[in-house]
Amino acid sequence: MSRPPLAREKVLDAFERILVDDGERAATMDATARAAGVSKGGLLYHFASKEALEAGLIERLRALADADVAAMAASPEGPIGYFLRSSAMQNDPLDRAILATSRLAQGGNTAASESLRQIRELWAQTLRPHAADDTALDLVMLVSDGIYFNNALSGGSIPGPVPRGPAMDALVALVERAAKS
Repeated sequence: MSRPPLAREKVLDAFERILVDDGERAATMDATARAAGVSKGGLLYHFASKEALEAGLIERLRALADADVAAMAASPEGPIGYFLRSSAMQNDPLDRAILATSRLAQGGNTAASESLRQIRELWAQTLRPHAADDTALDLVMLVSDGIYFNNALSGGSIPGPVPRGPAMDALVALVERAAKS
């Protein structure tokens, strides 16, 4: 598969950044073109409409999620440990794409909502063989959600506990034991 043109990636990066920083309403075609440093015509060359731009972001998220699932499945520490550790946001491309797509979903974009649901199910499918049953899988997913949520809060006025180092090691070990029971 050929690599997308650099200008296309710059446009998607700018759109993503506006969504994360300013929300869905601020993410207009004009604002995206300005933020990407391209002309409106340059933006339209790659994305003929805002819907096409949104679809491009969702496509990016899906590709990043597929890569994440492959890394999870191949992780030497196992999928549960990988999944829990990666739930603490690192401001990496996957984190930014999830946040931006969440902003679209909050604005009523059903394709964005469906994509987020599908990715969550993809993670669950990858974890399911490593959990004793559906309740154990729920435990892994909910602990991950809690890590992600608390990490998101830690940048704001309500800090949440985000385990690091030995504390994360202990949490992963505890959840793995419980998930296999």
